[in-house]
Amino acid sequence: MKPTAQLSLAELERIGAKILKLSEADETEVDVSAATDALTRFANNTIHQNVAEHTLGISVRAVVDGRTARSSTNKTYDESLRRVVASAVTLARHQPENPDLLPLLGKQKYQKVSRYFSATAETTPQDRARAVTRVCKMADKNKQTTAGIFASGSLNSVMANSKGLFASHRQTRSEFSVTILEEHSSGWAKSNSPDIRKLDPEELAERAARTAAGSRAPREIPAGRYTTILRPSAVLDLVGFLFYDFAGTAVLDKRSCLTGRMGKKLFGDNITIWDDAYHPLQSGAPYDGEGLPRQKVLLVDRGVPKNLVYSRATAKKMKAKPTGHGFSLPNEYGEAPMNLVLSGGDKSTEEMIRTTERGILVTRLWYIREVDPYQKILTGMTRDGTFLIENGNVSGGVRNFRFNQSIIEMLSNVEMMGPAVRAAGEESFEMVVPTMKVRDFHFSEVTKF
Repeated sequence: MKPTAQLSLAELERIGAKILKLSEADETEVDVSAATDALTRFANNTIHQNVAEHTLGISVRAVVDGRTARSSTNKTYDESLRRVVASAVTLARHQPENPDLLPLLGKQKYQKVSRYFSATAETTPQDRARAVTRVCKMADKNKQTTAGIFASGSLNSVMANSKGLFASHRQTRSEFSVTILEEHSSGWAKSNSPDIRKLDPEELAERAARTAAGSRAPREIPAGRYTTILRPSAVLDLVGFLFYDFAGTAVLDKRSCLTGRMGKKLFGDNITIWDDAYHPLQSGAPYDGEGLPRQKVLLVDRGVPKNLVYSRATAKKMKAKPTGHGFSLPNEYGEAPMNLVLSGGDKSTEEMIRTTERGILVTRLWYIREVDPYQKILTGMTRDGTFLIENGNVSGGVRNFRFNQSIIEMLSNVEMMGPAVRAAGEESFEMVVPTMKVRDFHFSEVTKF
């Protein structure tokens, strides 16, 4: 059974054009998207759920006398389209006048990105089930228990407005996440990609199985500051808390840890961060929520915060140029970099371990919360594979830790980095990050599991 076809870009464009003709607002913007998503879920070494859905979203923003508002529907018949347009216009008329509101954009030119893969879009439940079955059989053979998900889907989206702007994007997505359990230990691995052929469920499961087996009978060691090797998923979930600090709005409102620190040395010389929607390991559309083309922006250059990202309205307030990072209007957040890329290094994880006399190897983190937004202190816990390193070797599993760590300090203490890879975690969106070896990472207490 093949996935049911979703609405094409041409069909979405026709819906958008019909809405623009129906609107009597001063200016009108329309977003139309159609998505197909399917998921195979497994636990206790067996598949227990397969679900799939088709979704359609139509969102209309009207501008009337310097006021704006948005209304949405998921119905395409004419009366529903008339109602959603009328609703957006009525809501706009009842809003306060917005002095920061700018005219809609006209036609734009966009750089091409290739993020639609037919192999992903055509993946069937049977395809996912076969891969999951192999993983479950492996767990049975190892006398381990496995659970996780295997998902695939696709998205078509169109943006158009009454000033002649038209933008469209097609993208597929796939994800495999697996947890392997033993009596007193666990392992985890996760990966996602627009191209499902880049996923290897068996290799991910084998990695999780090795982690679970290697951390059996974990020892309890004292909390404190340790040289710590953070796998990419752990790096992602920590660095992800920095993303909104690079928003012009956050700095303007003095809610960013970069307030008063732009252009000053903040991180180590080896830390360079870009926002790059065109990086081959990234995903997403080449335009922002207003239809402005996304720019590649150097955020941190060798430890120095260099640039912020701006929506059109924020750029005008801050006398800067917009960078194509705005969210759909109206919103209270302004903008943010959504395609973070950290420049990595050339060190292998094995070399990091070999050069560590005593330290901790962390697979992943969870339950992360911000303690101090200006010093960027985070707290959270390790899980699914935390190991002690002694004399250049992994000597066994240890009980999980709670950490209390400044990300600013962490990125000043990076001693080694591996190649940057597309990473997936649980606390942040996907980005391109390396494995990091960090000195003096602060584990504040031992957990009891």
